[in-house]
This record gives sequence, structure tokens and C-alpha cells, in this order.
Amino acid sequence: MKRRLILKQLAAMSMMAVSGGLPEAMAAEDTIKVGILHSLSGTMAISETVLKNLALMTFDEINAQGGVMGKKIVPVVVDPASDWPTYATKARELLSQDKVAVIFGCWTSVSRKSVLPVLRELNGLLFYPVQYEGEELEHNVFYTGAAPNQQAIPAVEYLMSKDGGSARRWVLLGTDYVYPRTTNKILRAFLHAKGVKDKDIYEEYTPFGFSDYQTIVAKIKEFATGGKTAVVSTINGDSNVPFYKELGNSGIKATDIPVVAFSVGEEELRGVDTKPLVGQLAAWNYFESLRNPTNAEFVKKWKAYAKAKNLPNWQTTVTNDPMEATYIGIHMWKQAVEQAKSTDVDKVIPAVGGQRFKAPDGYTVEMDETNHHLHKPVFIGEVQADGQFQVVWKSKGLIRAQPWSPYIPAPSGAKQKS
Repeated sequence: MKRRLILKQLAAMSMMAVSGGLPEAMAAEDTIKVGILHSLSGTMAISETVLKNLALMTFDEINAQGGVMGKKIVPVVVDPASDWPTYATKARELLSQDKVAVIFGCWTSVSRKSVLPVLRELNGLLFYPVQYEGEELEHNVFYTGAAPNQQAIPAVEYLMSKDGGSARRWVLLGTDYVYPRTTNKILRAFLHAKGVKDKDIYEEYTPFGFSDYQTIVAKIKEFATGGKTAVVSTINGDSNVPFYKELGNSGIKATDIPVVAFSVGEEELRGVDTKPLVGQLAAWNYFESLRNPTNAEFVKKWKAYAKAKNLPNWQTTVTNDPMEATYIGIHMWKQAVEQAKSTDVDKVIPAVGGQRFKAPDGYTVEMDETNHHLHKPVFIGEVQADGQFQVVWKSKGLIRAQPWSPYIPAPSGAKQKS
């Protein structure tokens, strides 16, 4: 009986070898599957497609250097198509069917929040690369984008300063979902703390994909007749293109009504004539125009990759903040896996805290051990005619993220000190 069983096993292995199953099974042991969860179609594709491509570049770079623990990264790319419930569906597929070790993805907060229940249920791990509204601290998420105190608050403080134009009236204009509404709730409370009255704050929201900004821009011009006014824009996705085009058409200049954006970077400006927008602002933690050796190498690698892969419009391709945040997150995950000597989520999570990485922004950024957010620098840049940004203000070193804003009440059970 024993001899017969051995013969059957040998026969089965022979069949697997003939069919190619055995080499594939052996190869699977030498690979690590990772998920990419970014919209490649729909209203968010303008911002998210490039993050998918940047992630693929980074995986190629790591694989060329020997992979992770000697294993090759195998990316599994899915397209939630700018549909928020589909992010949860695709995340479940990545974790339960594809058995990925980690997910890199999401852009909007509504997409991230759709994924959270799946991460909790299946003990998945997400690296989220975009600035957001805070008021969240998830054990299974690492936030490599900015919290409000690393972007929104410094931007408004700058606009209130003499260098920023001494604004006294405020337009809070955003896309109608959780990130703009919560960020503006924080900013309204912050402005109140600075003595700004509600009559000097005009707040308006538009749907995803909105394109007719003529009436809204006319309202902004009318509101600005009441005193020095600044616009804080949390518009997301492809709506930024018609908004900025309408600003140009209306003749609004940065010296008249400065606009600071939190979701417009080099990539979004590729679709806009930037000449009428020279001097308008964006607040980020990275710009392509930063001059340092690490960034020069990062930009060079990206442009070479875009050309080699013949990506659409590779001749004019640019880098931006969420791309840098994606790059940082992937490398920190790699470092944590190698430190933990495992891809097991429960072992990787504690290893990510405290990771450091020499980032393209020129600083060695650090992942906070307690709140899962990066300690990051902050930059405010002015739009230039070529679509790049000239830095006009920067923080003094790294700023530690505050997931819970001190300007609004923390939700029940929140750890306000983190």
C-alpha cells in the first residue's frame, strides 16, 4: 500500500511537471503578490492612473535590486472605476481571492472609507498616499499623505500673513464628499479662532465631475468686493480642469483673489493653460521642482520609465505629491517586511512604525509609531507658466501629523493625543 501511494504521488508530480503546474507552484513560493487599487477610468482617473504607473515603476525597481526577502513582487492591478462601493468589492477580491500581502491605493476619502470595513474583516493592510481630512486612526492603514495640520492649516496661515496677501474673507470651495466637508469644518473652526466671522466665509460644494463653474466664479468675484479674499479649493478629480479654465476666462489673477489648492498638483495642471494662473497656489509636501539630489534621481527615473513604457503623453510627464507618497509607502512596506522577516500583516504593522526613508522632498521622513502617519515637511508653491511650482514657503523641518484636529471635537473613543 505504501509503495502504491508513493507511485501515485510520483505520477501526480510527473503530470504537474508536464502541465507546468509544478514550476508555477514553486515559482509562487518565490513571489509576493501586492494589490494596486486605483481608478483607471471615471472622474478620478486623471489623478489616480499615474499612481498605478508609479507603483509599477517602484516594484520594477525593487525587483531589479533583488525583490523583498529575495522574492519578486507580483502586482495585481484592479480598476474600481471611480465608483466608491466598487473599491470595497475590489479590495475584497484582492485580499480573499488574489491573497495579496498589502494594498496600495485609494485617493478620495470616500473610497478609503469604503475599503475600511473590508480591511478590518479580512485583516488587510492599506497604504493610503493622499492628503485627507484626518479624524481617523485605523490599525490596518498607514497614511503617507498629509493630515490637515500638514497642509490645510499652514496654507490658510500663509494666506492670512502679509507675505500671503493678508486675506480676511474666505471662499471654501470643494467637491461634495467627506474630505472637503470635514476639512472645511476644521478650517471654519480655525478661522473662528482667528476672529473671522461667518459673514466673511462663503462655502460651496459641487458634485464629482462638475464642469460648469461660470456662476460660481461670478459669485466668488462678487464676494471678493467685500474685502481681501482668498479661495481654498478642495475640488477633486477632473473638475479641476474646468474650474481653472473658468478662473482664467474670468480674468481673476492671483494678485486679486489668490486660490490655494490641496488636490491640484503638476499632473492635474497638465490639462490646463497655466499662463492665466501664474501665482496661484498649492500646498503639498512635495513638488517636482524641489532641488536636491534625491529628487533629481526620482524625477529622472520616472521620466525614463514613462518613456520606456510609452505611457500616454510621456513627453510631458511630471511627478507630484501623491506619487512621492506612494513611493515612500512602498519602500517603507519593503523595509518593514524585511525587518519582520514576514509578510504576515500582524508582524508587518508594528515593524512599519518608526521606519525612515530618504524621500525625494529632501528630508528623511519617518512613520510615526503610534498614529500611522508620516512626519513630513510642508511646502506652498506658486503656479509657474510651465505648470511647475515655485516654492514660496516651507516649514522648518518635519511636522508631526495630528490625525485629530484640535479645532473640532474628537469623535467618541478617539485618541486625541495621537
